[in-house]
Amino acid sequence: MKTLVLIAEEGERKLLAQYLPQCETSSDYEVLVTGVGALNIVRSLRDVPRDTPLLNIGYAGSANFAIGSVVCVNEVSLHHPNVTYNEPTLHLSTDALKMLKDNDIEPLEAKCYSSCDFVLQSPYKNCVFDMELAYIAALGFERLCSVKIVSDNLSLHDYREFGSGVESTQN
Repeated sequence: MKTLVLIAEEGERKLLAQYLPQCETSSDYEVLVTGVGALNIVRSLRDVPRDTPLLNIGYAGSANFAIGSVVCVNEVSLHHPNVTYNEPTLHLSTDALKMLKDNDIEPLEAKCYSSCDFVLQSPYKNCVFDMELAYIAALGFERLCSVKIVSDNLSLHDYREFGSGVESTQN
């Protein structure tokens, strides 16, 4: 069974060439551009069999990781800074670690918080923020791993500059 490689926007395809070139050269992988955010994730993945291996790669912000850091995500939950309620943290496969190390990349391992909007401030450290991963995980895929490239330190301006080629986010 092919591994489905998920990117939010076409401009993120360049991350495959840079960090996981085997995903572009091997017939074992198929790339799907999902679109940004929860609704695009649900629409893109609702009919994908839950035993399909998934590899999500994309940009993420971080309060303290250096821009350009490569992060293999080991768990994910939603980011909701204004309320506290009991919500599960979902655990991910770290199968991507071996792929990255085979390409001479030493990634960090960290939690990802998914938000419905761009995160501009947070007291959370040693983690990354995105807008899709928790929704992918919540759909119940059995084999999901994720690699995030830190594009900014919670700055929309820095994200746009680092991720040049990714569609512009509207204000």
